[in-house]
Amino acid sequence: MMTAENLRLHELIGLRAKVAESSSLPHKGISGVVVDETKNTLVIRAGKEEKIVPKKGRVFLFTLPSKEKVRLEGDKIAFRPYDRPKKLR
Repeated sequence: MMTAENLRLHELIGLRAKVAESSSLPHKGISGVVVDETKNTLVIRAGKEEKIVPKKGRVFLFTLPSKEKVRLEGDKIAFRPYDRPKKLR
């Protein structure tokens, strides 16, 4: 079960996300559904566009399937998705 405590270990693709804080103004406020993820970026579908957002230097607000909202620092998830569980446990 995905919770606020273990979100950084889970797959982020499919979750709603918003860039809550960003060191780069063009990224702040981007929101939509995560459609892809790499070691250093999230790809967020915002309307008809897909925006590539660097993880580092950003704070994301994710909406879990339970509708709970979770803040997560991008610096803490800057790993390949399949490496996160191994590196963060």
